[in-house]
Amino acid sequence: MPAMSPGVAHAMETVMRGCEELLVASEFADKLTRSEQSGRPLRVKLGLDPTAPDLHLGHTVVLNKLRQLQDLGHTVIFLIGDFTALIGDPTGRNATRPPLSPEEIRANAETYFNQASMVLDADKTEIRYNSEWNDALGARGMITLAARYTVARMLERDDFTKRYKSGTPISVHEFLYPLVQGYDSVALKADLELGGTDQKFNLLVGRELQREEGQEPQCILTMPLLVGLDGVEKMSKSKGNYVGILEKPSDIFGKLMSISDELMWRYLELLSFRSLSAIAALKSEVAGGRNPRDVKVDLALEIVERFHSRTAALGALEDFEARFKQGAIPDDISEVALGGAPLGIVSALKQSGLAPSSAEAIRNIEQGGVRIDGEKVVDRQLQLNAGTYVLQIGKRKFARVCISA
Repeated sequence: MPAMSPGVAHAMETVMRGCEELLVASEFADKLTRSEQSGRPLRVKLGLDPTAPDLHLGHTVVLNKLRQLQDLGHTVIFLIGDFTALIGDPTGRNATRPPLSPEEIRANAETYFNQASMVLDADKTEIRYNSEWNDALGARGMITLAARYTVARMLERDDFTKRYKSGTPISVHEFLYPLVQGYDSVALKADLELGGTDQKFNLLVGRELQREEGQEPQCILTMPLLVGLDGVEKMSKSKGNYVGILEKPSDIFGKLMSISDELMWRYLELLSFRSLSAIAALKSEVAGGRNPRDVKVDLALEIVERFHSRTAALGALEDFEARFKQGAIPDDISEVALGGAPLGIVSALKQSGLAPSSAEAIRNIEQGGVRIDGEKVVDRQLQLNAGTYVLQIGKRKFARVCISA
């Protein structure tokens, strides 16, 4: 690493908090130094395909980092991948991903930036659509772009390699996705591109294409994928283990209170705006005997306030206390991992050990003694999707159940 001014050192510390990898750190320090000396802000890019209408807390991990760079004075480019969404991102897929229709893309894109602006400073954000330059490429330009990368290089991608070896079909258009995403960096002259760890290959393609175009290659900042409420899989709406940023305050609060004490620290690092020193102090307090539930309450309040208001956050706490604390949920509640979602409530009660048999579970439901997250269960046919739930029988039997697909 080169010698750095105090300002550059502070920026590097801010950028690297919670990140998975910064490629190449010394190059980025050089970029920051030149930016400081010239007064020219760096161009920082984040691309998101509008594959779903709503964002969840997993998306905000990288958005938070983008906001930090924005606060450092750099130009943030929020790129909506309306063109790449037509191809379909093959990242992490074991089968060809169905592309979205133009109508679906437009509908989803309408809400994306509004929701992202709940984290970013909208007035200081450059919003772009990658159809601006990719539509203009045309067939000739796309062929020229495809000529810059070999099939062998594409098969270095882990997901492509696995599909190829297993005989699972790979459509030719899927090879175009990382090329088109990489070309976005050329078009935008990006200095830094952000993405999840699963996007590393695509981000590296952009770096190489920039070099071929005679541009200074972008640096790459990858952020970890936020583990969902089940503590196992990455946060995803399809897995049912997510916290949507537009959910009701009480729902956001309750879901965050359901995470394990161990996962809480990772959420604090990736989602909270507290300093690392403040988080370290909290860890020391918990190690010294402070109830981790207190820390979890503060985290839930912070997140609800960010996406709603302080009044809404306090109201969510009050609602949570009314539903849970008055029910005397113990601090040492047992945690049970179950599979097979959707899972029937009777099976969940039996497998979690709360009921010795299905008949006993049914009897408790019919007598009104079973609750899920504080709400009485009245239907013994109830099916629980993947996610985390606090199950209760009577006043003394509790279990936090994490159900996976």
